[in-house]
Amino acid sequence: MSDSGRTGAAQIWILTAAAALILAITFGTRSTLGLFLSPLNTATGLGIATISFAMAVNQLMWGAWQPMFGAMADRLGPDRVILLGGVLLAGTLALVPYSTSATALVLTLGVGVAAGSAAGGLSTLVGAIGQRIPPERRGVATGIVNAGGSAGQFILAPLAAALIGAAGWVSAIFALAAISLATLPLAWPLRRKRHGQPRAVPPPSAGQASAPPGMRAALREAARDRSYWYLNIGFFTCGFHVAFLVTHMPGVIELCGLPPALAGTSLAVMGLFNIVGSVGVGLAIQRLRMKITLSWIYATRGIGVAIFLAAPKTELVVLAFSVWMGLTYLATVPPTAGLVGKLFGTRYLATLFGITLLSHQIGGFLGAWLGGLALVATGSYDWMWYADIGLAAMAAAVNLPIHEPLMKRLAPV
Repeated sequence: MSDSGRTGAAQIWILTAAAALILAITFGTRSTLGLFLSPLNTATGLGIATISFAMAVNQLMWGAWQPMFGAMADRLGPDRVILLGGVLLAGTLALVPYSTSATALVLTLGVGVAAGSAAGGLSTLVGAIGQRIPPERRGVATGIVNAGGSAGQFILAPLAAALIGAAGWVSAIFALAAISLATLPLAWPLRRKRHGQPRAVPPPSAGQASAPPGMRAALREAARDRSYWYLNIGFFTCGFHVAFLVTHMPGVIELCGLPPALAGTSLAVMGLFNIVGSVGVGLAIQRLRMKITLSWIYATRGIGVAIFLAAPKTELVVLAFSVWMGLTYLATVPPTAGLVGKLFGTRYLATLFGITLLSHQIGGFLGAWLGGLALVATGSYDWMWYADIGLAAMAAAVNLPIHEPLMKRLAPV
């Protein structure tokens, strides 16, 4: 291999590693928020439903910020967006202990923390990866970046749980704020060269257009494409399920009379096995059709929930369920992002995938909020599990009619 080839490969791995570490921090931090639900309720007396609503707003706003930050990254470069996000995330996390009213909690935990984590989130990072890494390596790279988020959950969830138990929830949230500042130096490898051009950009493939349309034209094309709508409907289900688990799995474990420490372990196990799932799916979509892969992931997730609902609730069952869910938890991201790239090219991937993430987080808002309402109204989460099974079946079906092209329509720049 030539020196230039080795340099190109090194740049790809540095870019991928930096993006994975950033997502480990931003996603890992968000995945711990459910652990603070009970301590926040004890400290503020706001009630489970109110705090669940603030966390649901976090889910929704994280999605709402994604296309905005994705568009900023497409125009200004991902490094600037990530720097902004790191400061926002650290600052708003540090304000949460002083948010003793419902309005203040929604503004800090719901809006501010969501903005900070979204700026260093999937739309920004997947866009950077998609624009700078050749198509034959893009699936694996996206899987590794997505696995970074799971690694963050694996590390930060038990760390936060341990800090809450040892030093209190306020110290734990201050520690997370400090950790979030590590995203600032990690933004450096994602910087752009002069004139706003991405680094390590692959050449256009044969048969692709020589120049991409503008962002408005890309948005109009996406709005008219049925496959894009089908993809968003399926991703809505993923958001519903993931947000419900992250927010309310500690409550599920408490209702089962199991040790509270199991909550942090359960989230960590999900994160650990999603590393396997994300990388495995990233490799699989190099050979398998992405829409079929998505359909199988959603179907497998629904089957896992049905088995868990029928099984006795022991520590072993909870951990086995965490393994099952972990394998599919966010393994939907590589094929979903890959389909957006196949349908519309990579020039505006951060923007278009950001919109898809918004649909994910609308589902996330409902999963987090309705979970709290269901618990208050019925004393259990059973109806949430039933809804999750039904939505998983719908998502498995709706991905099948997606038209998956063999080549991207638009060339990256």
